[in-house]
Amino acid sequence: MQLRNLNKKAIKDMALVGKIFKEEKDILYRRGEIKGEIKGIEKGRYEEALEIALELKKEGLATEFIAKITKLSIEEIQAL
Repeated sequence: MQLRNLNKKAIKDMALVGKIFKEEKDILYRRGEIKGEIKGIEKGRYEEALEIALELKKEGLATEFIAKITKLSIEEIQAL
């Protein structure tokens, strides 16, 4: 997303896709053609990082600090 220089609305919309599309319901995922176990771990870590970032943001911490701690991009944090 950063390389494409997307505007803030596009970044926010892309962040919302994960709430709409559920990978577990995808036919390839269910048939095991996608490495579900690895994907599930990565997805869990990403979701946990988003939750932590949201809490830190609510506490008023700097976006750059949150990005450093969670390893999320500044754009992802701003979209929360």
